[in-house]
Amino acid sequence: MKSRAYRAVDVNRVATTGWLQERGETAVVAGLDVGKEYVFCTLRWGANDFDRPWRVRNPSEVAQLAALLGEVERGRRLIVALEPTGTYGDPLRQALERAQLTVHRVSPKQASDYAEVFDGVPSQHDGKDAAVVAELAAQGKCWPWPLARPTEQEQELAYHVDWLDGQRRSMMQWCGRVEALLSRHWPEATRIMPLGRATLLRCLTTYGGPGGLAAAAGPVDGPAAADMLARLQGWGRAYLSTEKAQALIDSARHTAGVPTGPWDDERLRRYACEILQSQQQMRASRQRMRNLAQGHAGIQAMGEVVGVPTACVLWVELGDPKMYHCAAAYRKAMGLNLAERSSGQWQGKLKISKRGSSRVRRWLYLAALRWLQREPVRSWYTQQKARRRGEGKPAVIGVMRKLSCALQNVSQGKPFDAGALFQSCVSEVSGQAER
Repeated sequence: MKSRAYRAVDVNRVATTGWLQERGETAVVAGLDVGKEYVFCTLRWGANDFDRPWRVRNPSEVAQLAALLGEVERGRRLIVALEPTGTYGDPLRQALERAQLTVHRVSPKQASDYAEVFDGVPSQHDGKDAAVVAELAAQGKCWPWPLARPTEQEQELAYHVDWLDGQRRSMMQWCGRVEALLSRHWPEATRIMPLGRATLLRCLTTYGGPGGLAAAAGPVDGPAAADMLARLQGWGRAYLSTEKAQALIDSARHTAGVPTGPWDDERLRRYACEILQSQQQMRASRQRMRNLAQGHAGIQAMGEVVGVPTACVLWVELGDPKMYHCAAAYRKAMGLNLAERSSGQWQGKLKISKRGSSRVRRWLYLAALRWLQREPVRSWYTQQKARRRGEGKPAVIGVMRKLSCALQNVSQGKPFDAGALFQSCVSEVSGQAER
C-alpha cells in the first residue's frame, strides 16, 4: 500500500449506497485503531485490497460507525477487530454490540511486530495500524472479545483493589518525602524503628520533629520523661519494647540532625498524617476484600498461596486462572515468562518479558518476599544471593514464577502443597548441608 492510501476520510462523508453494491465479496474484515480523540476503521476485502481508512470522532460518532458496519455486514460475513487500548475503546465496543456485531481482539505485540512485514516500512500511524489489525484478523490471529458486564460484587471488588493499590502508591510517595526529611533532621529515628511503624508516625504527627519530642519529654529524670515513655509504649503496645521507646526519646534529645524550623515541623506532621491515613484506608480495603472473598472458592484457594488481598488483585487484573489452558499461559499473562535476545556469538541474558499489568507483578513480588521469610525458601534464597555476589532479585523472580504456577493449579481444585512447590529449594538446601 502507498502512503496516499492511508489518508483518512471523515466518516460523515462515507456513503454506502454506491460502492457497497459494487462489492461482491462475501467476507470482509474491519480493522479498528482506537485512540482518545479518534477511531480509524479500515475495511479489508481481500489480499492487498483495502479501503481508505474512516476517521471517527470518539465517542460522538461511534454509533454512526456501528451503523455503517452493520450495513457492510448485510449479506456478508464481517469480522470486526481491534487492539485492547484500556478504556478508550469501551464505548465503541458497546456500540458495536448494540448493533449485534461480534468484536474480536488482536494482540498489540503481534500488530507492532507485523508493521514492517505489512508494507516494508517499520513506521506506525493510525491509518496503517487499522489496516494491520484487519490483516491479522483475516489471517485468523484474533479471538472473540465480548464486553464484560461485571456483577455488583465484582465491581466492588475491583473498586477496593484499585483503591488499595492507589493508597499504597500514595503511602510510598509520602514515605519517601518523610524519609528525606528525617535523614536531614533526625537520622537516628529510622535506625531505631522502620518508618512505617505507627509509633514513629504518631510521634511525628504529634510533635513534628525531634525538637518537639525532646521538649515534651523534658529532663531525663523528670516526671514528663516517664509519662512520655509510657505514651510511646501505649502507641506501640506489645510490638514496642521499653528499650526501643527509650532509645527513640534519647535520640530526639541528642540527634545529630539539623535543627528543624516551624515549617519543617509542619511538613513532618502533614506528611506523617497522610501516611497514617493511607494505612488506615489500606486496612479497611483489605478487610472488605476478605469479606467479599468469603463465599468465593477460587479466590479463597488462591489466598492459601499468596494471601487473600493479593489473590483479589490477581483475580481482578487477570480473571479466573481456569480460563488459561495451562500454568505457563497464566504465568505469561503476568509477564513472568523468560525472554532472551541473542545474535551470532553474543548470548543475551534470560529476563522476564514484563508484559501485562505491572500491578500484578508488584503484588506478587510482595507475596514472594513473604515466602522468603519461611524455611526452606529462606535458606535457598540466601544461597542463591551468595552465588550471585549479593544479587538476590533473580531468586525472588524464581519464587514468583513458582507461585504463579501454583495459583493456576489450585484454581483447578488441586490441593496446595508448599513442600512440592519448593521441592527444588528443599533438595538444593539439603545437598548443600550434606557437603
